[in-house]
Amino acid sequence: MAGASTPQVQDALRLSVEWYTGAGEGAGQLNAVFLAVMAVATGQCRHVLVYRTVTEGSAQGSGRREGIGVNMSGGLPDYFNYLIPYGAASAVNWCALYADRHMYEYGTTREQLAQIALNARRNAGLNPKGIYREPLTMDDYFAARMISSPLCLYDCDIPCDGSTAVVVSNAAYAKDAPRLAPRVETFGTALYGRPRWEQWEDLTTMVMHDSAAQMWTRTDLEPSDVDIAELYDGFSILTLLWIEALQFVGRGEAGPFLEGGRRIALEGELPINTHGGQLSSGRLHGYSYLHEAIVQLRGDGGDRQVVKALDVAAVAAGGGNTCGCLLLTR
Repeated sequence: MAGASTPQVQDALRLSVEWYTGAGEGAGQLNAVFLAVMAVATGQCRHVLVYRTVTEGSAQGSGRREGIGVNMSGGLPDYFNYLIPYGAASAVNWCALYADRHMYEYGTTREQLAQIALNARRNAGLNPKGIYREPLTMDDYFAARMISSPLCLYDCDIPCDGSTAVVVSNAAYAKDAPRLAPRVETFGTALYGRPRWEQWEDLTTMVMHDSAAQMWTRTDLEPSDVDIAELYDGFSILTLLWIEALQFVGRGEAGPFLEGGRRIALEGELPINTHGGQLSSGRLHGYSYLHEAIVQLRGDGGDRQVVKALDVAAVAAGGGNTCGCLLLTR
């Protein structure tokens, strides 16, 4: 029952913020985790339960899901006024524009982008909880129907039903925990530009550029210290943009980095989305990445466990106008 939302206030006053939250707003899907960390750090709690439950699979399967912009009970952000008249009602439309711009500016190709989907499918094939586990080839990728050019069916995540829960605790509890309890090293939540998809200043990146940059100022670790990365793939282009925002490569260099898929594979220099991501294992709204990072740091990945020693995991969620990221360490 709030009035103006925090993004509306931020946009109206042209504020650059290090952190923001509100009734339904926050730095990406992992905002509840960031709030839990702050609650523990300030002594408000010793243990905080953070959970996420989604039922998009059954909602879409039954045909009862509301259409975007048509009688939506929760209302719409004000920027939809500039999107719906042009038929750009879905995030896939908006992400496609960013993909187009990245391809135009840096020569990124669909073959390079496809490696994110192909890598996800390989890893999902080793995940007992993966939804789509059958092999996916480059030919399959290019034969799939186009959803919003240049993003095809396999560039889009999969609606599913599921739940994820984690407990954020005071560090003093770690020695008594029954299993390895990874440590939250730091997180990033900044948003320095306009909190809008269609008004971002540089359409080859997103808000993740700010949150990731801020995160690295809060730790002595560097991008080269990261052993695995669990990066949001609601659409494949988001993973590509996170790779650059987190400074694993330079601006415009993610395409060549992805070429052939070897570097992001389980045995590669930077394994990405080791559980299959949302592209093949289902859209748990960002929380499957956090869960998978913990599984990998504990060495519980089974057939998909990364073989090399793991000490640092990067977890990132969100896209467009809301993003957040964190580092976990053993």
